Amino acid sequence: MKSSVLPLFTKISKHIFLLKSIRNGSLSRIFHARQFSCRIICSRSSWIHQNSAGIYIHVSLPWHRATTTVASQRIGFTLKTHSCGELTSSHAGQSVVLRGFLQYQRMGRFAVLRDIMGKTQVLIREEDKELSVALEDTPFESYVEIRGVVHQRPEEQYNKDMTTGEIEVIADSYKVLSRVQRSLPFLIRNYNKPKENLRLQYRYLDLRHEELQRTLKLRSRVAKKMRDYLQDVEDFVEIATPTLSVNTPGGAQEFVVPSRHPGQFYSLVQSPQTYKQLAMIGGFEKYFQFAICYRDEGGKPDRQPEFMQVDLEMANVTMEEVQRLIENLLVYSWPSHLHPILTPFPVMTYDETLSEYGTDKPDVRFEWKIKEVTDVLQDCGANTLETLVLQPGNSAHAFVIPEGQIVMKKKLLSTWEALAMREFNLNGLTTSLVKEDKKLRGNIARHLKLTSQQTLIEKLNASSGDIIVLAVGPTINVQKLLGKLRLLSASAMEEAGRRVRDPDVFNFLWVINFPLFEVDETTGKTISVHHPFTLPKNGDEHFLHIDPLKAKSQHFDLVLNGSEIGGGSIRVHDPVMQRFIMENILGIDSKSLGFFTEALESGAPPHGGIALGYDRLMEKICGGKSIRDVIAFPKSMAGRCLMSGAPGNITEDELNLYHIHVKKS
Repeated sequence: MKSSVLPLFTKISKHIFLLKSIRNGSLSRIFHARQFSCRIICSRSSWIHQNSAGIYIHVSLPWHRATTTVASQRIGFTLKTHSCGELTSSHAGQSVVLRGFLQYQRMGRFAVLRDIMGKTQVLIREEDKELSVALEDTPFESYVEIRGVVHQRPEEQYNKDMTTGEIEVIADSYKVLSRVQRSLPFLIRNYNKPKENLRLQYRYLDLRHEELQRTLKLRSRVAKKMRDYLQDVEDFVEIATPTLSVNTPGGAQEFVVPSRHPGQFYSLVQSPQTYKQLAMIGGFEKYFQFAICYRDEGGKPDRQPEFMQVDLEMANVTMEEVQRLIENLLVYSWPSHLHPILTPFPVMTYDETLSEYGTDKPDVRFEWKIKEVTDVLQDCGANTLETLVLQPGNSAHAFVIPEGQIVMKKKLLSTWEALAMREFNLNGLTTSLVKEDKKLRGNIARHLKLTSQQTLIEKLNASSGDIIVLAVGPTINVQKLLGKLRLLSASAMEEAGRRVRDPDVFNFLWVINFPLFEVDETTGKTISVHHPFTLPKNGDEHFLHIDPLKAKSQHFDLVLNGSEIGGGSIRVHDPVMQRFIMENILGIDSKSLGFFTEALESGAPPHGGIALGYDRLMEKICGGKSIRDVIAFPKSMAGRCLMSGAPGNITEDELNLYHIHVKKS
């Protein structure tokens, strides 16, 4: 044996040794003395080392099975020498051990083995009848082991669809480690995938799909880079906070957890909000964690009853400093294969986003901005429109669908009109086609005088073939309706073959100056727009005592391609202000959070933070259709686990243990 590859054992404790290669100094494996002290095998694949006590230890290295077997540098602590996705022509002639799922076999001679790293073709020699029969008898997706020699294919037989397409493994042995015992509900293919509910029911099989494995590996890598940045670059401390807590008033609906104490319940935290603020009071100036949060909300594509957020809090910061930190964090952890993101991110106020996009989470990858056209309709010759637009609180707004004539059909307009009435109680919605002679065609054209038509076209900068979508009514309702129709129009144009939103572009946006409070439409009560711990905007503190609805907040949202992926704020650190907000404005008994307001009296540093919705962020990065596509074991839209059956019934004894009586519906 050449001395250049002799191992070096470094003693860590009485029984633990580190094995390093002198050749590169990198850590190869950690050994416990019990692993080899009773197995002294003299061969060329073993090494001798004298430890610090002067005792010679003869080590047989299990991954060296023959002089021609070279273990992968990427494989450790495993019984196989290589993954199914790494063998190339450079490995030709080497003996290998592969383990994976049998994806395909033909004629008992050709097989494709798959693991999380990729696929390898295996060939059984024609004379190896026993191996051939065993292979042919193996159901697809059984877990098998192949031992053999890497063989380079002739160049004309390269399979360019496989990363291992230059080679095949000639099998010397074949073993079924775990045979599929029943007919599987679906096979693992990248085409003709089953419907989502079936995949969720058999998620353990769905996880074998290459796309889902690639997504979850990327999710892991991004999380690691975020941790690296926060801990190594910015000196944050990762702190785990409780999941079982007390009910937090003023937020989302929480899950209730019974206890053995009669009539007393825990709540699953909807966020670590109070705990991370307590960490600031406790003297930690930079906190973070990847927190699992729970909210009992209805099913939506971007929501789950349990989800992950990257939770951060800092002492002595401004809103702008938190924003810069997040921008740096995202740049540092951004996957290299994606288009780079540019910083600083643009900033819009809440009022600007509603005015121009009809939503506080706009997709700014495409223009189609909403513009106010109230002045055009005030003397337009259409009595109905003039009357409607002149009513107090009403206004007229419009946006243009470029080349929209290709999608604007009568059926689509009827659908939009029904949506306007159902969700926004508006009947003042019209669409018009811009003709080549700069005139409009549509219902509004018959009532709008020609000069008003031309003024409207010029103000909206519309061209021939464009569609003008116009609505009149209460301003906020009109803006939100047009914001929704803007997105529906973009989807319709994309279905018709037009490119509207580039899926490879990531446009981040900060939204600031949110209202601090709003009126709940159902109860008529004043509620927090976000949560009751948000500090008013500098200069708006006096509104708390005279007109709270006029106060703006030091809250800020991070929006990416039309989805809110983060929200943060500067917090209230004054106990007097916190109690006033809870008791006098929101009508919340501050005793329910007495421990928290008491903590604020202990000398709380000014602080602020943010939480990034990690599932939503990864959905955007991976191009998923919902956050279920980036979660290993998600719930269905209805909040159920189709695999385990949760939520489920419990026994009468368990009900009694927790003092629960179930009412019959």
